[in-house]
Amino acid sequence: MDGRFSLLGVLACPRCDRAPLEEAEGRHRCDACQIDFPSIDGIPWLFAEPAATLREWRSRADFTLQTLADEHRQLLATAKTGDVGDLTRQRLTAHADATRDHADRLAALLAPLKLEPLTARFESNLAFRTRLPSDQGLMTYAYNIHRDWSWGKEENEASFAIVREALAGASPGKTLVLGAGAGRLAYDVHMRTDAEVTVVHDFNPFLLLLARRITAGESIELYEFPIAPKSIREHAVLRKLAAEQPCRDGLHYVLADAHRPPFAKGSFDTVLTPWLIDILPERFGTLCKRVNALLADGGRWINFGSLSFHLGDPALRYTKEECAEIIAESGFDAPLFTETSMPYLCSPASRHGRQEQVLGWTAVKQRDVPKAPRHKALPDWIVLGKDPVPLLDSFHMAAASTRLRAYILSLIDGRRSLNDIVALFDQQKIMTHEEAENAIRGLLVKLYEASQRR
Repeated sequence: MDGRFSLLGVLACPRCDRAPLEEAEGRHRCDACQIDFPSIDGIPWLFAEPAATLREWRSRADFTLQTLADEHRQLLATAKTGDVGDLTRQRLTAHADATRDHADRLAALLAPLKLEPLTARFESNLAFRTRLPSDQGLMTYAYNIHRDWSWGKEENEASFAIVREALAGASPGKTLVLGAGAGRLAYDVHMRTDAEVTVVHDFNPFLLLLARRITAGESIELYEFPIAPKSIREHAVLRKLAAEQPCRDGLHYVLADAHRPPFAKGSFDTVLTPWLIDILPERFGTLCKRVNALLADGGRWINFGSLSFHLGDPALRYTKEECAEIIAESGFDAPLFTETSMPYLCSPASRHGRQEQVLGWTAVKQRDVPKAPRHKALPDWIVLGKDPVPLLDSFHMAAASTRLRAYILSLIDGRRSLNDIVALFDQQKIMTHEEAENAIRGLLVKLYEASQRR
């Protein structure tokens, strides 16, 4: 541990914000909440509901391994059919072998999560949703690990160049990379600047378990499965993931939710948020307040990404000019913007890749602002289960749609034709003939296409 810095000194409870936490036997404890936060392979696990979140990530990890096992079986079964060519059979067999080997490698890497086999069938888990973002799975950023630690020198250099320009020769001091992903930018900042300390934060245990081992000097091999492989040999590529050299002292890892960053107020001189705005389902103004609270007076916020907002309300999909206004209202000076064109996920084994127009900014904290509201992932009527479930319009529509879908599926018995099912709708006056035909055919098309993708 860096002699000038103690990670424990900046950690705070993600439930009540109390700092400092107590540390004993590899765990952190908040006496106010009377709750213990475990460590996973030496990385503090500081989620507001640590046990529940650990169960969810274990479930996602188990589901990932089940998915790979199911894919292995399907690939082999397809390879054994008589209507595929020799080259196709070779490709499918090689892909199946790589998938099984990849699953074994992942299982070893994820061992610190102490996985337990799921008892539910594979199909049953397809409908399961956890409190973690459904679009941010364990392997969502699998391509990024290869970019970070294998073939992505040009992309990594472009990202670091944005940070270097933003620092303008100044020291980043105590630095937090919020939403660090596979950790390459944090490593570069720590190794190529005079950062006093760099704290690497993410909520995905796969990414940080991997990054921690690589930056400590280990070499790890995992498969890349390119989106659009350039040749039959590049359908599954075993990549060596490694850093140029082990990281110097002062690089620390923390697993936590960016909505509830577990750090004491004013702990950092620099906060980096690379590509974070694009994935957080939260109002931009709220994020600005959270970053403000993490920074010391005069601290620097460096952000870059595509500035893509996915919130449903069009009023919240801000432009650069609107962001500048909100940043200034959140206790920062006027942000300094940069525009950069850079490659993004351009794997040498894939025909898929793009140029990204990246917006960056640097903003300096000038004053404190009122604390951001405490994040709630779900409403109390779901979490506590005591209040009535509100009859939301979306629930009412979903119920009607589900009943209709279920009725159509109940009529599929292997004997009735599409016209037979439409005739039943006619007889029962559920829909007009044309409406029923369009609805039923549309559903069957979706189900059929899903079966072909499967």
